[in-house]
Amino acid sequence: RAAANLLLAFAAQWQDLEQLMPPQGEDKVVDSALDPAKPNYSKDKPTLYRERHGWCPYSERSWLALEHLNVPYDTIRIDNTGPGQKPSYFSGQTPQMRWPEGNTQGESMDLVLEVNERFGGDLYPSADVTATADEFRKIFPSKSRPSSRAAFLFGWSGEPLWKSEFERVLSETDELLGSTDGPFFCGESFTAADIAWAPFLERYSAQLPCLHEGLNARDGTKYPHLNSWFTAMETSVPAYACRVQGNPSSWRKVLTMAGFGNAGVPPDVIDRMDDFNVEEARPQSEEERVIEQKLWDDYRSTRSWLALTPSAEAGKTLLNNRQAIVKDTVKRSSSLEGKGIPLDEKNLDRAMRALATILIYGTEDDGKYDELKQAYSEAANVNGVYALAKFLDERMCVPRDMGSMSAAAIKRIAALA
Repeated sequence: RAAANLLLAFAAQWQDLEQLMPPQGEDKVVDSALDPAKPNYSKDKPTLYRERHGWCPYSERSWLALEHLNVPYDTIRIDNTGPGQKPSYFSGQTPQMRWPEGNTQGESMDLVLEVNERFGGDLYPSADVTATADEFRKIFPSKSRPSSRAAFLFGWSGEPLWKSEFERVLSETDELLGSTDGPFFCGESFTAADIAWAPFLERYSAQLPCLHEGLNARDGTKYPHLNSWFTAMETSVPAYACRVQGNPSSWRKVLTMAGFGNAGVPPDVIDRMDDFNVEEARPQSEEERVIEQKLWDDYRSTRSWLALTPSAEAGKTLLNNRQAIVKDTVKRSSSLEGKGIPLDEKNLDRAMRALATILIYGTEDDGKYDELKQAYSEAANVNGVYALAKFLDERMCVPRDMGSMSAAAIKRIAALA
């Protein structure tokens, strides 16, 4: 295999790693905060305007529909919630879709329906799908303060909603799921109804335990049908599990940010976040690894530009963005003193190459790359590699930077720091 000819990790150059990666995909992703120039729109495929950081749950709906149906599309990320300015060619809220014929459309579920109709999708097999999607508005809290970063969590006072209100939402959602013949909102198959609910339930599963003691959307005893839905989404919907789903760390991170619907950091949030982060960074079991790789193989089968494994895809992302990462790290050098990260560009680059090597070829104990154990060992001993992984884990925003599976590979390495 090509990997067998790789130089030992301490000597591996970026071009050595690049040779082992698949070619880049044709779909464009433009960050309008960094590149505000008006883009050249495709005349063959839609362009999705979505919120820049991946925080907006409504943007996630449209994104998931495109990914699930494997529609070729371009992306323009809009700074819709941060301090940056929107580009001059964009107005309104995200998500929006610019269709190849030049017209623009908004409203998340309208976009899901239009994507389904244009591309022959299977997201609306019956009239029940729309009705079940609409139940979301009836069940989720009606008196919460609007927020893209922390939707349906806080009241107008800035304090979290009452625990009893969250329990009502979870119980009614569990009851709705229990009325079907399968794990999804409309039975055995993933539909647009799941797309309508997924971004919000995903965030609730990570955020609610931080707001109130003993509040867990994944409690299989209290909410068995909801717990089964989470499992089904994460084990049988490849586009969701491999790319669109955020990770709990990112959703909990926004709880510490001011100005998004709360009055500061809610009581006990930091301590609870630390506890959950430890669980998130634990090593994978062999069973978990097999399930993850099966999903990845399915997702990758129609996306030739993806790396062979979720971990290797994280390495590829590091490789493709290495200049920006070096710049960002050096910019923060004063706050990183004493944390084990090389702060001169030469050794920082070396640590980054070592981390990319570990991600691309797997860890020493995963049993997949026996002939490269020496390369892994060399990379693992490069000064600052684990500290760098920890820094990137803390800086990362998922799913903006990569999918949750790939991000988890970095998190597990960071736990060794």
